[in-house]
Amino acid sequence: MYKILAFAGSNSPTSINHQLVLNVSKRISEHELEVLKLSNVEFPMFSIVTEKKGTPGTVKWLYDHIQEVPALIISVNENNRNVSAFFKNILDWLSRIDRKFLEGKKILLMSTSPGRNGGAVALEYAKMILTRFGGEVVESFSLPSFKENFDVESGKIVNEVFEMGVTEVVTSFTQQIKE
Repeated sequence: MYKILAFAGSNSPTSINHQLVLNVSKRISEHELEVLKLSNVEFPMFSIVTEKKGTPGTVKWLYDHIQEVPALIISVNENNRNVSAFFKNILDWLSRIDRKFLEGKKILLMSTSPGRNGGAVALEYAKMILTRFGGEVVESFSLPSFKENFDVESGKIVNEVFEMGVTEVVTSFTQQIKE
């Protein structure tokens, strides 16, 4: 059994990407999961001036959590066809502690949005940037049209095709953690 850390790259308290993280996390029973809600954590905006004062405790806290696990589940939100400034800021801070802060980490990368593309542009950007920091994106998927394909009350994906696809991706991801 391995420990997996899961979070959304969104600072919205009602994040649909966090809801997707919760849905996927409930599917994994053979590993220990810790789900973080980063919208509850203060991360100052990265700058050289702020960095000279020292790395914020919340950044060190997240870095330590990441270092303790072999695998991550991350769902990125999309703003203006890119990852959110919140998620980019977190990456900037973490990479200043250690450029390869994701070295040896296997990642299930996801995205969702209210639109038809499901945050696919942010997903592709995140695939590229996370590997730059040493991570291995072993599985990924995008859930389009969140409001039509996800029931918030039950926390379930209601579109059968997407449900089957997510199940397949999660099964593959958990198998690859064991390898």
